[in-house]
Amino acid sequence: MKYVIIGGVAGGASFACRLRRLDENCQIVIYEKSNYVSYANCGLPYYLSGVINNKKDLTLQSPRSLKNRFNIDVFINNEVISIDKEHKILTIKDLTNNKIYQDNYDKLILSPGSEAIKIAPLSERVFELKNVEDSFKLKDSINKLNAKKIIVIGGGFIGLEIAENLKLLNLDITLIEGSNHVLANLDYEMASFVHKELKNNNINLFLNSKVNKVEELNNKVRVYLNDFYLDCDILIQAIGVRPNSKLAELANLELDIKNSIKVDDFFKTSNKDIYAIGDVVAIKSKIDDNKILIPLAGIANREGRGLANSICREKLQYSTKGIGTSILKVFDLSVASCGFSEELLKRKNINYEKIYLSPNNHASYYPNHHELSIKVLFDKNSLNILGAQIIGKDGVDKRIDLIATAIKFNIKITDLADVELSYAPPFSSAKDPINMIGFVAENLVNGLVRQFYFEDIKNIVNTPNSIILDVRDEVEFNNGHILNSINIPLNKLRDNLDKLNKNKTIYIICHSGVRSYYAYRILAQRGFNCYHLAGGYRLYKINNENN
Repeated sequence: MKYVIIGGVAGGASFACRLRRLDENCQIVIYEKSNYVSYANCGLPYYLSGVINNKKDLTLQSPRSLKNRFNIDVFINNEVISIDKEHKILTIKDLTNNKIYQDNYDKLILSPGSEAIKIAPLSERVFELKNVEDSFKLKDSINKLNAKKIIVIGGGFIGLEIAENLKLLNLDITLIEGSNHVLANLDYEMASFVHKELKNNNINLFLNSKVNKVEELNNKVRVYLNDFYLDCDILIQAIGVRPNSKLAELANLELDIKNSIKVDDFFKTSNKDIYAIGDVVAIKSKIDDNKILIPLAGIANREGRGLANSICREKLQYSTKGIGTSILKVFDLSVASCGFSEELLKRKNINYEKIYLSPNNHASYYPNHHELSIKVLFDKNSLNILGAQIIGKDGVDKRIDLIATAIKFNIKITDLADVELSYAPPFSSAKDPINMIGFVAENLVNGLVRQFYFEDIKNIVNTPNSIILDVRDEVEFNNGHILNSINIPLNKLRDNLDKLNKNKTIYIICHSGVRSYYAYRILAQRGFNCYHLAGGYRLYKINNENN
């Protein structure tokens, strides 16, 4: 049996190596149009700054190493330009000498990945960062042109990582994003923490800014926005990606959402001898079972392994349902998410509840503790977790992975209250943030607290039948508070109940939501009609600052 794979990197190379471990006798061939068959594309931005200094560290396997260890024939700089499905013949172009030749296959695996969305042609001053060659060319051009001002279009994963790493070179960096916040996987209020971190590190951030035109002049690039323009030495396009399905379309394979290649649960396309994996295919979402594109390396790797298992064992060996778990570093912050955002839940009309909390990453009495900003969304009826977003300096990865695991195995949000986790002061608290998520949800579900949100405050401030009660200490209150709020510190609340009108609705505020919950329990048990601010003044303030 001869297996031919179009595209290496995550999906194709993983499939090839797993297939060889399962079948020593088959023939395996990879065609890759770039110079590198297996490379760390997620590490490319870090090469620009010198965090990854050696070019060789970006390459994981070479044609020689794959041949020596796995007996896989790899042809780099070779692009498959057409597929003859009837005769199982591929037409290939050798990009080093422009020679055209053909090859045959018994089973064909398409793993061409995604292609970058561009609004301007590439040149010595206009770049994308899709493969190893791109990073080499970009770094060389920065040095050759003595570039000082860089514009990055796109506030997604790659755009933020490029902006950070080029800033580490003390360059003047401008980041342009078309929507009202960076990172589409986050909601606006959570992305506000990222906006602040970018600004604190002197990134020029333009939100709600559509690029209308890009023009190359003699020694600069001009980027035209809504009603003005910006000049730079080098422009980097990180607008996003789309499935690289042109070859499949030419072969009349059936396509799916956003021109991805349509596959079944075994990754089989509309042709029984052709499979597709990685960024080029859509998979079912674990949240609502609908098709979704998740262009992440981890998923592509698992799909490659799963396809090899399925082919060799002739039964499904991989669940194709995705959660979209991701994390990235933005200067001193770790920014992570899984599942759906609130924005996406609203677009899909999915019924949900949300909670916010700001626990410390480890015991508060142990040095260097930091607040985590956590948002979790869950189904009001089933209590299944629908999504989560976590931002902080340390301990983010552990918590997002636990929540992703809970989503994977349908663990209810309230069950997190009783999860047994490792504890020592340098790593966590006796009540881990994961437990606290369960506690907060448990209180909400059991009717022990009612919430309101920072976006409700503008409608509450001037409502005559409302009292905004701030239970922070006086110093905190004097350093900033919501208009028309009154201050009664939590520890003095029981002695000052006569200052509150039981005929009015009381909206309780504290720093993060802990003291306001305590105050809620005091007041609710004394007959007051009240709500507490989910996420606290902390969340309100950072969003007010970003407006």
